[in-house]
Amino acid sequence: MADIHETAVIDPGARLGEAVRVGPYAVIGSDVEIGAGTTIGPHVVIHPHTRLGRKNSVHAHAVLGDVPQDVAFSGAETRLEIGDRNLIRENVTVHRASQPDRLTRLGSDCFLMAGSHVAHDCRVGDRVILTNNVLLAGVVSVGDGANLGGAAVLHQFCRIGTLAMVGGFGGVGQDVLPYSMVHGIPACHFRLNTIGLRRAGVKGERYGALETAFRALRAGDKQLGDAPGTPEVSHLREWLAAPSKRGIAAWTKARGGR
Repeated sequence: MADIHETAVIDPGARLGEAVRVGPYAVIGSDVEIGAGTTIGPHVVIHPHTRLGRKNSVHAHAVLGDVPQDVAFSGAETRLEIGDRNLIRENVTVHRASQPDRLTRLGSDCFLMAGSHVAHDCRVGDRVILTNNVLLAGVVSVGDGANLGGAAVLHQFCRIGTLAMVGGFGGVGQDVLPYSMVHGIPACHFRLNTIGLRRAGVKGERYGALETAFRALRAGDKQLGDAPGTPEVSHLREWLAAPSKRGIAAWTKARGGR
């Protein structure tokens, strides 16, 4: 059975799984589903039409599933879905989608640090880290394993690729390549995310293939030259072929320059 503090307010239409814990003064709305083993901290607010998976940890004053900050929002019933084993820290806000045929989704095993914001219609993959005060505008997509540094700000419709790293205080106005590092205002690419790739087990010939691909990209060859068809290079080719509304962020011209 769920362990619910006596001061929590839970709508009868909410569905709580086994061993869910709900802290003091939390508010959980109708048509909310919370998976087994999830902990909801004090003063958390979970709005209607929100789904959380198993073993999530939501800390104090987080707000999940509120209506989108979109002037065109009509009040339609839209949804937020959150996967499993996510750590959502204090004052995080994640908004539901702006239209019924869309979805705001946070994957599994993510770490959203205090004060970070995920806007309407965002798609955030698995194992993503949003450091303190990261702000995702509407319809941003973030690939698996991406790491966004503190106070980075992302323009709407941007794509952040798999295992990319965005430096703190970065201003991202265009797409960020998978496996890359960007920094600055505006954020520019400057090299492969070497440490992130090593931690993900991308080494040896697989890493060398990405070096070849990135040399081709920096020279303006989106066909990636003669880079071998490793899983990472194949993913990079697919990512480059997908539609983009913002275009791809530029490369630094020299160390410390633009």
